[in-house]
Amino acid sequence: MASPLAQTVAVTAMNLRSIPSRLGTSMVVVIGIAGVVGVMVALLSMARGFEKTLQSTGRADRALIMRGGSNDELSSVILREQAQIIANAPGVRKGSNGRPLVAPEGFLITDVAKRNDPSPTNVVVRGTTVNVLELRPETHIVEGRMFTPGLREVVAGRSAVNQFSNLSIGSQVEVRDGPWTVVGIFESGGDVHESEIWVDTEALMAASKRDAYSAMTVQLESEDSFTAFKDALSTDPRMSVSVQREPAYYASRSEQLGIMIRVLGYSVAVIMGIGALFGTLNTMYAAVSTRTVEIATLRAIGFNETPVVISVLLEALVLALAGGLVGGALADGFVNGYSVSTLNMQTFSQVAFAFRVTPDLLWQGLLLALAIGMVGGLFPAVRAARIPVVDALRAN
Repeated sequence: MASPLAQTVAVTAMNLRSIPSRLGTSMVVVIGIAGVVGVMVALLSMARGFEKTLQSTGRADRALIMRGGSNDELSSVILREQAQIIANAPGVRKGSNGRPLVAPEGFLITDVAKRNDPSPTNVVVRGTTVNVLELRPETHIVEGRMFTPGLREVVAGRSAVNQFSNLSIGSQVEVRDGPWTVVGIFESGGDVHESEIWVDTEALMAASKRDAYSAMTVQLESEDSFTAFKDALSTDPRMSVSVQREPAYYASRSEQLGIMIRVLGYSVAVIMGIGALFGTLNTMYAAVSTRTVEIATLRAIGFNETPVVISVLLEALVLALAGGLVGGALADGFVNGYSVSTLNMQTFSQVAFAFRVTPDLLWQGLLLALAIGMVGGLFPAVRAARIPVVDALRAN
């Protein structure tokens, strides 16, 4: 008598060779699981892309200073005298002109229509200084030129240009107190700043009739300078500010939407997964039913129950694996790199980003597929092993 392993291999091979004769019912499992995996991976890749865009923004040797108690730049206020104190704090690097490499910035929201939607959408207007390209060396003007200080000129991020209308060079965009002219387009490695439009701080403050900045970005001498810099501002009685490293601040801006998308993705996967599970159960029960005599014959000539159970389980897992691979491939082929924009509820502004299908998401999809296959094949496998041999042969 053959060993249990040899029996398992023989029965499994027989089952797999018979799949083409049951192609229609087998495809129910593959297509159902592919749909589950594809949708889950696509939704989670949206969250991953959004988080990556914000988390990749900033450097550890740059600090963002806001008013104490403010959660974001929109609600922050930095007075001019405070900005001077921040610029002269220990640990601030000097720029090429010998002055502190800092950017007192304004932050407000304006309405810009999407390319395919005339309804207004919130877009960030960042008032900054011309030395911002030295402060943020990852940023480069790729078309046109930088804005001129004091004039109503705009440079727009590449992602914003791709997603929103009227941001090409020479176009007019409403910022504050009338139209402003787009004179340049910049790229910053796909981070959140590419979803913004930048203008001169002083021109923005004059147009919006403000006399205080929203926040301040500072280039430190090194990453290790952060503690001394923060301590100097925190202990200064003239200051009431919040000091954060740039990456920490921007990563925190992705938390709420990222959590919401992940919850949605897993919830949809569970609901669809239940449907795929029932489809797998029905298909495997049908497969067992059509091979009742075949299985009974194997057991009558000496095959054990265990190889029968394992063979049915392996068949279900092979079909589930195929579905998982198809679903992952579809998600990777159709949504990976697809650019969209969505409202960041923590800043009430649009952020443009690209879906990111990563290896760990594909692994999650495959594990979900195999779990559905395991559960969907277990009960039919047990039933196949427990069918009385005599009754099964008589049924023929």
